[in-house]
Amino acid sequence: MNRRTVLLSALAAAASTHVPFARAAAYPDRTITLIVPFAPGGPTDIIARILSESLSQSLKQSVIVDNRGGAAGNLGMGVAARAKPDGYTLLLASTAIAVNPALFEKLPYDPFKDFAPISELADSPNIVVVRPDSGINTIAELVARAKAAPGTFNYSSPGAGTKSHLTGEELKQRANIEMQHVPYRGAGPAALAALEGTVQVASVALPAAEPLVQGGQLRGLAVTGAKRWPSLPNVPTMQEAGYPGFISDTFSALFAPTGTPPEIIALLSEKCREAFTNDKARETAQKAGFAVVAGTPDQLAARLASEIPAVKALVQRAGIKVQQ
Repeated sequence: MNRRTVLLSALAAAASTHVPFARAAAYPDRTITLIVPFAPGGPTDIIARILSESLSQSLKQSVIVDNRGGAAGNLGMGVAARAKPDGYTLLLASTAIAVNPALFEKLPYDPFKDFAPISELADSPNIVVVRPDSGINTIAELVARAKAAPGTFNYSSPGAGTKSHLTGEELKQRANIEMQHVPYRGAGPAALAALEGTVQVASVALPAAEPLVQGGQLRGLAVTGAKRWPSLPNVPTMQEAGYPGFISDTFSALFAPTGTPPEIIALLSEKCREAFTNDKARETAQKAGFAVVAGTPDQLAARLASEIPAVKALVQRAGIKVQQ
């Protein structure tokens, strides 16, 4: 082999070695689609809009939100699972990705096998509320009242299988009380049911009840986050109310189809954390009832690994019907 042949071979090898890095450096070179498996205007969609605006600026490419609502989020998540793993189709999911495996016998995706975690962006606690004239001021008083009159208490939630519903069921199990679940179509109607006295208690996502609690129309007994909510400083957490480990919140998190190159996952994770650590994003998220997390891929993977089996166990204990 002469020197010219050796040189050509070396150059060819160097070129082939640098191709993946050149491709990674070029990402993204076209529009990115962010699938949101719910209708426009909801909490997950609000987080998606914050993210899409920030990523469009930091990545110098358009990031469009594609709302694919239906089947409790399963339709959109199924579409995302089948997308090409090239970083140009992403999924912004809610806690439904961790809850639905316990509620549906068949899913068009596997949350572990079909998605690569990128970042948990933000989470939102639930809140347990009653009317101020109920005479109930604390979770302990609610439990005592329910035990004194078994079978007479009803509680509303935004719907069967929601995190708010699971919050109510966990309270029932942990406190050993009876309360009949009354599902509504959305957190707003569920909060209104408590306000109107149709039910004695409501377990709802924070944004629907927060203005009513602040205005004195409803009384907050406890929030289900790890910390008290900043704008409701007098409402304790469930842990402070005597239930260690009782954290039940709704997250919004970004995923990519499995097989997406790790360098793209790393880049998107970095840009997500940047997007949600600026003051404007934090303020917008908090107004929507979310606290910023801006976590890493490993943190999101760990949350799924712990939450999915925990929800399945709770659903089984509560006897919640699994849909076919």
